[in-house]
Amino acid sequence: MKRKCFLPLLVAGAIFLLTACTAKKTPTADQSASTTPDIKLTVWGAQEDEALLQEIIASFQKRYADQADFDITFQAQSESSCKDALLADLEGGADVLTFADDQVASLAAAGALDPIEDDAQIRSANIPASIEAASVDGVLYAYPLTADNGYFLYYNKEYFSENDIKSLNGMTEVAALAGRKVSMDWSSAWYVYAFFGNTGLEVGLNEDGLTNYCTWNSVDGPIKGVDVAQAMLSIAGSYGFANQTDEEFLAGVQDGSVIAGVSGAWNAMTVEEIWGENAGAAKLPAYTCAGQEIQMASFSGCKLVGVNAYSKHPKWAAQLAQWITSEENQTLRFSMRGQGPSNINAANSPEVQASPAMAALLAQSEFSQLQRVGGKIWDPVAVFAGNMAQGNPSGASLQAQLDHMVEEVTAR
Repeated sequence: MKRKCFLPLLVAGAIFLLTACTAKKTPTADQSASTTPDIKLTVWGAQEDEALLQEIIASFQKRYADQADFDITFQAQSESSCKDALLADLEGGADVLTFADDQVASLAAAGALDPIEDDAQIRSANIPASIEAASVDGVLYAYPLTADNGYFLYYNKEYFSENDIKSLNGMTEVAALAGRKVSMDWSSAWYVYAFFGNTGLEVGLNEDGLTNYCTWNSVDGPIKGVDVAQAMLSIAGSYGFANQTDEEFLAGVQDGSVIAGVSGAWNAMTVEEIWGENAGAAKLPAYTCAGQEIQMASFSGCKLVGVNAYSKHPKWAAQLAQWITSEENQTLRFSMRGQGPSNINAANSPEVQASPAMAALLAQSEFSQLQRVGGKIWDPVAVFAGNMAQGNPSGASLQAQLDHMVEEVTAR
């Protein structure tokens, strides 16, 4: 009889233990509702964009506060060298990063960026040129942010008429008579391209995606390399011209020594503040070369926002990238930083359409092309153009200098 009583007791005990264990494993409704993931993200952006990005980050955290506990950190990182910084430490790099569009191919090839999934909405919301700039072989790898990474002419209407600004050579004469300067940066191939771009002389990226082709030293055709070099010497020889960096251009605007210059939309707010109602902006002028008036060309480009393929929170990083590049926040960027939107609706807003800088960029776009060159272009062109800016002090053969420059630009 004792054995018969023991079995029911054993079964009852097992049921009690099973029930107790099950109760411990099942959280209450209150416990489930209070559990949100901890999301830690790092954002890289330009130092001068910090206040803007901090505001955008704050609005993102507020919008999604009920879905995650966020710890989002801004770190200043130059957009021009973002690629090098990220590739030096992919796993330790930012989750979300802002960079110039000429870096997208290298970042994609290195596996730092993954193709964007479900990209139809992004493609339809942004201007086609910005989608092209964010793509590699037709595949979208980044989110367009701006469509204003180009350059045009700023001029002070107190000194120049609408007719004056049609000719760079003429503008330097006007500036010389006024004891002032027309400024342009010849230390960067980005700007020096302006002289070569509409001459039939070419530079670009080879199919390997790394090396360049370049015909800037050509001795054939209606415009030869030495013709461009001689034209640059002629401009540099005017008292009214100054070879200045972007920072020196702004300093000259501020102290009154510069009354015109080639620069980009990022300086629009400062120039307009200093020159006031006399602030003018227009497409680049023509320059005299081989007896012709050649319309100056330009490189164009966009700023992009990418998501690190090694991010620990890729979905939230992508959500933040979309938030930064949304219509609302591109409009905010224009308001705070004067940067031209890639978003179609934002670009068509009355505020953007009324901007002289944006109108100048649009007019110059007919004579611009996306910058797609390998890294070996920068130093050789800077040396060559620097010699032209100084008046070729060594007296060396222009053809020999062009040949040497092209040899280095196209080196493998």
